[in-house]
Amino acid sequence: MAQTGYAPRRAAVHLLDQIIDEGRLMSELIGGGALKHLDAGDTARAQRLTVETLRGLDRADRMLKPFLKRKPGGTVMNVLRLGTVEICAEGAAAHGVVNSAVEIVSKSQRTSAMKGLVNAVLRRVAEQGSEKWNRLPVPKLANWLRSPLVDGYGRKTVEAMEAAHFAGAPLDLSVKGDIAAVAEAVGGVVLPTGSVRLSDYGQVSKLAGFEAGDWWVQDAAAAIPARILAPQSGERVLDMCAAPGGKTMQAAAMGAQVTALDLSDRRMARVSENLSRTGLDAEIVVGDALDFSEGGWDAILLDAPCSATGTLRRHPDLPLAKDGSEFGNLIDMQGAFLDHALSLLKPGGRLVFCTCSLLPDEGEVQIDEALERHPDLIVDRDAVLVQGVDSAWQTQEGGLRLRPDYWADQGGIDGFYMACLRKPA
Repeated sequence: MAQTGYAPRRAAVHLLDQIIDEGRLMSELIGGGALKHLDAGDTARAQRLTVETLRGLDRADRMLKPFLKRKPGGTVMNVLRLGTVEICAEGAAAHGVVNSAVEIVSKSQRTSAMKGLVNAVLRRVAEQGSEKWNRLPVPKLANWLRSPLVDGYGRKTVEAMEAAHFAGAPLDLSVKGDIAAVAEAVGGVVLPTGSVRLSDYGQVSKLAGFEAGDWWVQDAAAAIPARILAPQSGERVLDMCAAPGGKTMQAAAMGAQVTALDLSDRRMARVSENLSRTGLDAEIVVGDALDFSEGGWDAILLDAPCSATGTLRRHPDLPLAKDGSEFGNLIDMQGAFLDHALSLLKPGGRLVFCTCSLLPDEGEVQIDEALERHPDLIVDRDAVLVQGVDSAWQTQEGGLRLRPDYWADQGGIDGFYMACLRKPA
């Protein structure tokens, strides 16, 4: 008979196999139905176990190394890593973790011969537990990413970012109506910028106000660009790369006539679902933003495709699935998107450009180069200083640089860059 917790643990191991050994992204795996056989509670647990194991991967390997003469194959190693993180980082009862781990490897002819090793090693790990775990160093970023970040920010700042990544991310909500009432209902706190943050939460869909559509999940950093854009009632607003839709809903809640544009059918279907749940209205257009030709927009929000290196607090799979080789193409694409977006603005219109990246080439440098290509473009330096934003976050060219180590005592914030550009009237 399967042990309690077996199903989500087995699903987590499957995700780890695909991410670590095959270089797949967790979002793609889940979007492709990797967890569709689980109920909502087990789905949430499988995702949490996967994320926590990826976040603590280096520490898990350090814990396991003394007990392994040689590293076993992918699945067995990932079972050991998962068990180590559960026992050492989460304080789970060793008995249940070990039994599930042994059962997982026993189910396959490929790994069944290793069940004795798994049992013995995890019991040895449990003897050392959290005491040794907590003495181990904070995991470093992959070299392909760490090197350019050290060049851009310095070693101490990168170490602070790594500490923020390892600490993980709380849950942030953007609220449609009464922020204080939602914070009280869900047991959260209101952040300086107006997002509601929960440090301790269970299944998101079970939180108060979910079914009523009172809020949607959106990192506090990702909620700032729409506040900078500040759509007015009746304005025509284009959310140019809209999925997953948080900014679309913000603009719609502010009373704008919003068109949400994105290339992905699947992700835009999710945007439609969230609009319906929250009772907000926006036109949905599926297509390539570079082929979109309708002009005359009062305001455009361009959250350009990027490396997503600012989201590692909640997406620790990214450094394993990427190697930095796509940076050049992404940077070129961002410039093309920015130029095209400017061509769609009406005279006097405004554009908020943003990327969830820590790399200056995907933020500050993009604005510097856009100003060279469009000398009459105006950077609205005041627009970015919205409620709750620290003026020290403003950069030389007038944008806003957010880092994961900001608000460290409140749970951090995603890395982001954003700037507001105005077209001459």
